[in-house]
Amino acid sequence: MTTNTGSKKQNFAPLLIDVAVPIGSYYLLKSGFGMGTVAALGWSSVVPAVRTVWGVVASRTVNAFAALILFVNVVGLSLSLVAGDPRLMLAKDSGVSSAIGIGVLVSVAMGRPMMTAGMKPWLVKGDPEREAAFERLLSGSAAFRRAERRFSVVWGVALLGECVARVVGAYTLPVDTMVWLGTVVMIGTMGVTAVVSGGLAAGPMADMIASEVKGGHAPAPAVLPALVAAR
Repeated sequence: MTTNTGSKKQNFAPLLIDVAVPIGSYYLLKSGFGMGTVAALGWSSVVPAVRTVWGVVASRTVNAFAALILFVNVVGLSLSLVAGDPRLMLAKDSGVSSAIGIGVLVSVAMGRPMMTAGMKPWLVKGDPEREAAFERLLSGSAAFRRAERRFSVVWGVALLGECVARVVGAYTLPVDTMVWLGTVVMIGTMGVTAVVSGGLAAGPMADMIASEVKGGHAPAPAVLPALVAAR
């Protein structure tokens, strides 16, 4: 029970830091302390920025997503301060989604679907047999590889669509409205995309893995490590 509770807290911590803190601090600084819109937006992004930098420093490795998000935040804040345009600051948040979406689609074109790394743990569930089945199917099943690519394509397209929606909203709706509505669009996109990608790709892949495991096609001991290493 303690382990599950700790796991849930770890899962929700990034969401609270990246979503709740920026929105709450924006309204507190703007309405509570009378700060200008641009200044309030800038200061409300400090905590997520610090968390991103700390993650890079603590892990001693360069995380592509963390570096991308930090770059977009810094550039967006700089442009907003120069232009004095709060709408530009809101629009720059969508730049993260578009950059990631483009990166995901490029990875599919290169034959290395980026979203597979996040999907695989949910499919294999830490089971060595499912892990082995996953690698065998990835190596020998064209249908499995198509589903793998489809999963990333769905996410890439969805992230680009979210970017367009948030940019349009940033320049057509009141700033105060887009501060919270942008987050609603983001969360809604994630939820819908998870359902769609699950039905079109992850679900069929899970079925293929289950069938493979039931078939009992165990690879020779020397084969599986080679398959894993190839990925």
